[in-house]
Amino acid sequence: MANRKKVLAAMSGGVDSSAAVKLLLDMGYDVAGATMRLFANEDLGIEKSRTCCSLSDVEDARYAAYKLGVPYYVFNFTKEFSENVIDVFVETYLSGATPNPCIDCNKKLKFGKFLSRAEELGYDLIATGHYAVREFDEKTGRWLLKRSPFAKKDQSYVLYGMTQKQLEKEQVRGIAEENGLINAAKPDSQDICFVPDGDYAGFIEARTDSLAPTGDFVLTDGRVVGKHNGLIRYTVGQRRGLGVSWSEPLFVLDKDLERNQVILGSAQQLLRDSFTVTETNFIPFDKLEKPMEVQVQTRYHQTPSEGIITPLDGKVGVKLKEPKKAVCKGQAAVFYSGDIVVGGGTIQ
Repeated sequence: MANRKKVLAAMSGGVDSSAAVKLLLDMGYDVAGATMRLFANEDLGIEKSRTCCSLSDVEDARYAAYKLGVPYYVFNFTKEFSENVIDVFVETYLSGATPNPCIDCNKKLKFGKFLSRAEELGYDLIATGHYAVREFDEKTGRWLLKRSPFAKKDQSYVLYGMTQKQLEKEQVRGIAEENGLINAAKPDSQDICFVPDGDYAGFIEARTDSLAPTGDFVLTDGRVVGKHNGLIRYTVGQRRGLGVSWSEPLFVLDKDLERNQVILGSAQQLLRDSFTVTETNFIPFDKLEKPMEVQVQTRYHQTPSEGIITPLDGKVGVKLKEPKKAVCKGQAAVFYSGDIVVGGGTIQ
């Protein structure tokens, strides 16, 4: 048993990652658990049970590790999380785009800092409770990332940034049973763990110690139709909460930072069939060399659309067969070929 592979499992305090530890133990691995402490709930005014990677989750994960009989570590990554996730979140909103902090966290921390720390401690593999599938392609000699068979809980969208090295080290596993652990009844964490009550604008104003200035709602022809409460309170595609009466439903089409205006228009004007993507990462191959037919997903839980991706000068062009509503700058566009994650990038 001395030659058993050593696995460091990322434990968030939730049931999925704890169940992954149980699964790995049953498979005969030498397992330890570790939690990344990213912030303290009390620092952000967040309810104890509604987050991940906070101080309260450390205690939940520690107890689960104790019950499973595995060693346990806590990695303090609060500085790195603040700089690489929270600050980027705030800056992206202030620039008029819509950030995706879960993807930034996966890239920079979960499969960046966590993997590096595991290697430093002498572990062969890392493991998480993500719902996705890792598969080796004998023909190309590359690791592939695929959708989870549990479609409703598939997390491949936020994992598109994984590299071959990370996939080689990673045992991506997710199971839907509770295994009798104390955290089985713990609710799923909210999408953005560090924002209290989903009040993004309030969080940004507190973080920057400044109030977002009010300005005009305008139509595409420049007509003023109302007053907005600060650009950071609106996202592309938004209809509710605008407080504007008009002859037809109006949606947020764009934000003009220079003029401090929110541009409104019809549902038809919201449709887009082409856009560009930067900061790309591809998994079955290193670089997109020629046009490729794919399915394109521009939001986490969304039915993908048929499209073609084309290499541009340092970017990727996306052309959809049918126009899609509310394609937001700053969000991720992820490309699939069936269940295989081809890659993805940030929408421009």
